[in-house]
Amino acid sequence: MNFPVILEKEFKTRIKRFKQKMSDNKLDLVVIYSNLLDPSSVRYLSDVSPINESAAIVIPLEGEPILCSGQACHEWSKFKSKIKDVRILPEVGEVSGVEYDIEDQMDFKDLFKEIKTKYYIKKIGIIGELIFPYVIYRKLESVFENIQITNCEQLIYELRMQKSKDERECIKKAGRIISDTFSFAVDRIKPGYTELDIQADIESQMLKLGAEAYCNSFAPMVPSGNDNSNLCMNRNTLRKISGGEIVDLQAGSLYEGYNAVICAPFVLGKIPQEIKDAVKAAFEAEKMVVDAMKPGATSIELFEVYNNFLKKERYEKFSPYGSVHSLGMLECESPFFSSKKEVVMLEDMAIAIDVYFKGMSWGSFRIEDTYIIKKNGAELVTSFNEKFIPENFF
Repeated sequence: MNFPVILEKEFKTRIKRFKQKMSDNKLDLVVIYSNLLDPSSVRYLSDVSPINESAAIVIPLEGEPILCSGQACHEWSKFKSKIKDVRILPEVGEVSGVEYDIEDQMDFKDLFKEIKTKYYIKKIGIIGELIFPYVIYRKLESVFENIQITNCEQLIYELRMQKSKDERECIKKAGRIISDTFSFAVDRIKPGYTELDIQADIESQMLKLGAEAYCNSFAPMVPSGNDNSNLCMNRNTLRKISGGEIVDLQAGSLYEGYNAVICAPFVLGKIPQEIKDAVKAAFEAEKMVVDAMKPGATSIELFEVYNNFLKKERYEKFSPYGSVHSLGMLECESPFFSSKKEVVMLEDMAIAIDVYFKGMSWGSFRIEDTYIIKKNGAELVTSFNEKFIPENFF
């Protein structure tokens, strides 16, 4: 079996390219923070994704990067990290503030002071704006007084937008895992099954097939019936699946730090015609967008294709947002293909098409698949819906 990986030389290239971005933007120091909600930026440069803590990377333009690990994960961080200088700092440790008796600990104020003595620092960037801890930010301000601190999140996403060959192979592997997982789980759904039963089948099977976890964004969601399916995001319950009602299967797999996702409607037993009609329209809307996806296509153009089709089919009022977003080390990452802000599609981007129909009389559902943009169009990464939806809803 093929299990692709990201080689160490690629991490070195990423650091080199990121430092060039720093130089171009006159940044002398960048502090990158990641936590369990978004481990992506630290992992992108170091291959470290902390287990029960957070992590950071401090990158001086003129010096070597430093990986910052919590106490509980420091052995794991040293084992995994492609950045050789690994420090132990409690500010990225367990949130309960456990005190570990470990040698060579320091705090961020000491680390920033060390950097200040070594390098000329005039402008600082931070990555992780929505999650960056106040405690680290205050220590950064106190050491580097009267120095400009700016958000430079976009710099790392500019590097991450176009996937390398090995990244694409990892996303394709994640796609095969989640496709085979859906085939397995759907065949097991029967009367009396609960939402949690289905989640258990999905999670266990993807792990057996080689996923390291479910996708970086959400655990498998299996809302069933009118009330539960109308929740945009949900936690699964002990509610039992009934025949003839909508079940919204939503899950992704994480492989070597990369995600692929599938969402699929399911009905146990006979499918009501109104559900068939809506699913058929949603599936055809996805295909319309796929046909328009290629390098150079813009977010506004893609939204127009999608929205015009929904107007024609009279489902526009049930669609709360446009259908395209980027995907990679997060299930949904920048750039989002907004209907109001123009984003240009590039070759080797990983893209999810998320066709979401919400608030019909019988409930809501998503159809979502993962694609990679090629020179002449879009390559489907997740195969389950391609056969399952026409066979069951057409």
